[in-house]
Amino acid sequence: MARPKPSTFEKAKTVAENRRARFDYFIEDKFEAGIALSGTEVKSLRFGEGSIAEAYAEVRDGEAWLINANIPEFSHGNRFNHEPKRPRKLLLHHREIEKLVGAVERQGMTLIPLSIYFNSRGRAKVELALAKGKKTHDKRQTIKERDWQRDKARLMRERG
Repeated sequence: MARPKPSTFEKAKTVAENRRARFDYFIEDKFEAGIALSGTEVKSLRFGEGSIAEAYAEVRDGEAWLINANIPEFSHGNRFNHEPKRPRKLLLHHREIEKLVGAVERQGMTLIPLSIYFNSRGRAKVELALAKGKKTHDKRQTIKERDWQRDKARLMRERG
């Protein structure tokens, strides 16, 4: 029997985070995926280097790929160094990939990486989100709500 998925993923060390994604997209569903990395890529990530600001994921030929994620070359890597922006394979179950394909094709959603992190077992993982793009007026509403929450917290602190 399969064990139930936790509502939040256990993140021992977060390497890269896409903070802009929560502002630009409505996050519908989240998935945890492994990444197929070479040795120097893992070393670069352990040093805390890496960026997923412009990254996205797509499904090609029944496999999920992380595109445009930047993991810089390892400083002590010699000729075995990796290419910084190469496509990286995401390790997901077949059912999860089928669910992602269905949502992207039928509902017009996008696959966005939210963060790259190491779990408690030391494995590099990607938190993927099925997201729907926000319009300009939605972004303005998000800014309004965020400012109101900040003002409300300030007022509560002042009044005790």
